[in-house]
Formats: sequence, C-alpha cells, structure tokens
Amino acid sequence: MERRHVDTPRGRFATLEAGEPSSPLVLCAHGFPDHPYTFEALATSLVAAGFRVVAPWMRGYAPSVLEGPYGPESIARDIVAIAESLSPEPAYLVGHDWGASAVYGAAALGPARFRAAVTLAVPHPLTVVRALFRSRAQRQKSWYMAFFQLPLVSERRVRKDYFAFIDRLYRDWSPGFTPEPAYMDELKRCLSQSMPRPLLYYRAAFRLTPARLWATRSDFRALTRIKVPTLYLHGANDGCIGPEVAAGQERFFKSDFRAVTVPRTGHFLHLEAPDAVAEHVLGWLGSTAR
Repeated sequence: MERRHVDTPRGRFATLEAGEPSSPLVLCAHGFPDHPYTFEALATSLVAAGFRVVAPWMRGYAPSVLEGPYGPESIARDIVAIAESLSPEPAYLVGHDWGASAVYGAAALGPARFRAAVTLAVPHPLTVVRALFRSRAQRQKSWYMAFFQLPLVSERRVRKDYFAFIDRLYRDWSPGFTPEPAYMDELKRCLSQSMPRPLLYYRAAFRLTPARLWATRSDFRALTRIKVPTLYLHGANDGCIGPEVAAGQERFFKSDFRAVTVPRTGHFLHLEAPDAVAEHVLGWLGSTAR
C-alpha cells in the first residue's frame, strides 16, 4: 500500500491506498489502539478482487489532522467527507473498533454515499451504551474507558515503558495473539506523535447520553434506522467487548443485516484470521453490489 493523503473540508487525512483509482472504492477506518496498516492483509484480498482500498489515519492520529472534535458524530462526518473527496460514486465501508462506530454514523448521515458496510468488533453504538449500563461483566471489560477520563495520569501510564499498556490491551483483547514487532513499532510511533488525542475519543464519548449522540433529532433517528446493507463480524473470544453485547442490534438496521461470529478470534479478528475475514467481507460486498 502507498502512503498518500486526501484533502477534505474537514481537514487533510493521510492515507494508505492500493488498487486502481477507477475501481470501486472501499474506505477502511481503523480503531484504537491501531493504525491503517491493520488493513494491509484485507486490502490485498480486496485489490485482487477488483476493488480500490483507501485506509486513512483517523482524526487525532498523526500524520492526519490532529485537531478535534473527536465525538462520534465528528468522526462519522470525517468518513463521509473522505468518501465524497475520493469518489463521485457510492463507496463501500469497512470499520474496526472506533472505525466501526464511524461507519455506523457515516451510514446514518449519508446513506446514498455508501453501497454496503462491514463492521468489526464493535456493534451498533446504542447496544454498547446499553451494555455499559446493564452488564457488570462488560463494565469490567471496559475499565480502560473510565481510566482514560483522567487527564495526564492516563496519558503518562499509556506512554510508560514504550507503550507497554498498549501491549497489554492487545493481549487482553485478543488472547493468544501476538502482533508482529514491526507492526507494533509503527503503531507506537504513531501514538507517540498523536497522544493524548486518541484518548480524547473516550472523553468525548463519555460526555454524551444516548439521546445526545448526534447533534439533531433527525440524525439520531437516522442512527436507529440505518439503511446501508451491513455485515457485522465479531470474534468469539473478544476480551474487549463480549459477543453477547451485539445481541439485538439488528433492530437498528432497516436494510439487509447479517451478524457472524468468527471462531477462535478476539478483538483484532482481521489480524488473527485474515483469510476468514476477507472471505466474509468479499462475500458481503459482492452480494450487495449494484
């Protein structure tokens, strides 16, 4: 994949890109703690199938635009703006973790801009909010969200010992999986240049109630009636968000929706089982092409 950038009304975003510019666009949004290289294996499969792949460094991740706001609506509008800047035709979406949240929002805000979506590891945001209120087990898994609310303290802890905190999250969230050292080195370089902004996503989210996830009532209603065909993939052994959290999210989708649990994988399922994930993604994009 080649490093490029895209200029949008919302700022300049650095990107990794692969495939022919004239091919159908798949826009891939990463989460935390991650970077666009997370989609390299998937991009290889997508390009071989005739797609163009663009994976931006999300807002707050160097070398993309670093300024906020970092709330769910803002990152969703970033995805819409990037898609509009890259292609006049409707694009496909893939999002993991916070990138999944951005995909849900983008699909709600600009349904005509997108042909289909695939989200990984984080279900519809309203199901996550519900789990945080109702499930003690999920609140225990999500302890880091509360920790990130502490300015300076959390930032120093995350940086300590060459981001050992990030290594811990990977171990806890994807048990038995160890990313390549070069992959983690690149991620830590990105985080070093970006901190504390990746943590500000969590601070922005904690200031919102479910009814204030979006700026207007119409936007909120759109979030509960997503019209873009969506495939959801979740790792069976996810240590960040339990698979049970995703139950019932289908009621928020008013077009085709499918949920698949990928066995023997955790939160970073696309890194752990790239061939299986690529097969699901390609099957979904192919079935929804128009």
